[in-house]
Amino acid sequence: MSAAQATIQVEAPGMLTTVQDLGREGFGPMGVSPSGAADAVSLKLGNRMVGNPENAAALEMTLLGGAFVFSEGAVAALAGSDFSASLDGAPVEMWTSLRIKANETLRLGSTRSGARCYLCVQGGIAVEPLMGSASTHLLSGLGGHQGRALRKGDVLKIGPTEKLYKKRKLSAKALEYFAPRKVLRVTPGPQSDWFSESSQRLFYTNAYRVAEESNRMGLRLEGASVVGERSGEMISEGVSLGAVQIAAGGLPIILFVEQQTTGGYAKIANVISADLHSLGQLRPRDEIRFELVDWEKARALLIEQERLLASEDLIPE
Repeated sequence: MSAAQATIQVEAPGMLTTVQDLGREGFGPMGVSPSGAADAVSLKLGNRMVGNPENAAALEMTLLGGAFVFSEGAVAALAGSDFSASLDGAPVEMWTSLRIKANETLRLGSTRSGARCYLCVQGGIAVEPLMGSASTHLLSGLGGHQGRALRKGDVLKIGPTEKLYKKRKLSAKALEYFAPRKVLRVTPGPQSDWFSESSQRLFYTNAYRVAEESNRMGLRLEGASVVGERSGEMISEGVSLGAVQIAAGGLPIILFVEQQTTGGYAKIANVISADLHSLGQLRPRDEIRFELVDWEKARALLIEQERLLASEDLIPE
């Protein structure tokens, strides 16, 4: 007799819980943005703690977590922000793998820190890939579990695994290094020269507040208006993840994981790759600043981040 299929039953979905992996690259020309985890670093680290490939699909929870019943048990880990998790009433430690027994309930509450928490399970969340990815693209209703956020009563399959449970915990050094930043490092945008020296000084010296209207498509910011020297609309062009557009009213919008693939607003800056994971942990009303770095610095910071992510010392045996 074959073993029963391990599943996760959604007892409570939380505010916005979706299936995400590292996204679907290469479909921008078709108008499909990558989507994927808003905090890709936390997803990678969570998967590492349960012995998964870094791209395995997990659950991304936003601001308020859900409650999940594990039919056959599982090996799991929570990564990202602290959502006050408990397992059948007992507190659960963040950034540490744990064994969940059959029919136990993992329950998460409101965030205590950033915006998103990741529930990674050994074997990954098993959904049908779309364009090579399990990630949910909410705007188009594609991918993940039926192209939408989870609802009460949903049942998710856990992928097969033959690995034994081994307790793993993220090192203190890694926790400190990967802590989300509120000072976002940026490189000049393709239209940075459209903005006068005084406008750029305004942009880099003032704090901005994340607006309530922010979502996975973009983070709208409130604060000092930045006015470009050129008037009128520009011809739409391809845009990148982390691009900082200056909208018609002069306020910045940071394009995020479900961004439109083209845009007609001038881009004053672009968040560097090494800081993109910090965007995923920004909550409404959080205050941020921008720090200009050159291309060489941006590249060096990404290389350093990738080196640490691949390090054997990340999760001591």
